[in-house]
Amino acid sequence: MAKRQVGVVADLFRYPVKSMLGEELDELAVGSVGVVGDRAFALREANGRIVSAKKWANMLEFRARYESPPHAGETAPVRITFPDGRSIHAADADASTALSAFLGRAITIDRVRVDEHSRAEIDPRRVFGDVGVANVKPEFTEATLPDSYGLRHGTFFDSATIHVLATGSLAHMRSLIGDDEARLDPRRFRPNIVVETDPRIAGFVEDEWVGGTLTVGANVRIVKIEPALRCVMTTHHQGDLPRDLRILRAAAQHHKACLGVFASIGAPGTMRIGDPVWLEN
Repeated sequence: MAKRQVGVVADLFRYPVKSMLGEELDELAVGSVGVVGDRAFALREANGRIVSAKKWANMLEFRARYESPPHAGETAPVRITFPDGRSIHAADADASTALSAFLGRAITIDRVRVDEHSRAEIDPRRVFGDVGVANVKPEFTEATLPDSYGLRHGTFFDSATIHVLATGSLAHMRSLIGDDEARLDPRRFRPNIVVETDPRIAGFVEDEWVGGTLTVGANVRIVKIEPALRCVMTTHHQGDLPRDLRILRAAAQHHKACLGVFASIGAPGTMRIGDPVWLEN
């Protein structure tokens, strides 16, 4: 297999609570099922379904951070900051009560279990913004698309355990939208790794990674690489980023609503800002 460097690690992210804003870090520990501590917690509706910003955009008004580094198989304190600035710990006895009161409905905050086999909520009318279900998944309509989807067994991940995004693809998307004010910030896409790629390489850079293997730094190997299907979450307001429906429209029109790649871990290790990223295919 040919091996060549395709970039360097520009940004690293971890999301302690599913669908809440997360942390930008200088290094990440990676285990066999993704970034250690990633999506370790989630909110659960009274009907058992997992709360997702695919349906509830206000989830992106909360932020979750670890107060000490998490380790595989161990708990670490997670602080959740509310939109009004107050904060709680995920493990507080009254955490679910406080979150329920703020959100206006009964929920619980749960830690992922090894036997986790849950479904997360979507709103079929809005899950692909104003693009429409049939333009992304032609086999469905808003009326026939299920209002929930199965999460990866034993996790709160939607499907893959790690998400990688290239700066070249963001630049290409910006050119397609044709507006210098378009905020194609990587935070919209909730990646774990942002790879700074050669600015002379245009287009959807990750396409050539599909089916290959990425090596990050000395040890981490990323395998089973597939295109990442996007949804309305990429358009939501979050932090200083305004709501922008153009993002999903452009991805749907030019790239089958895909941007970045989803993947699995082939070998664990530690990733750091500035680490080289190599592609084998």
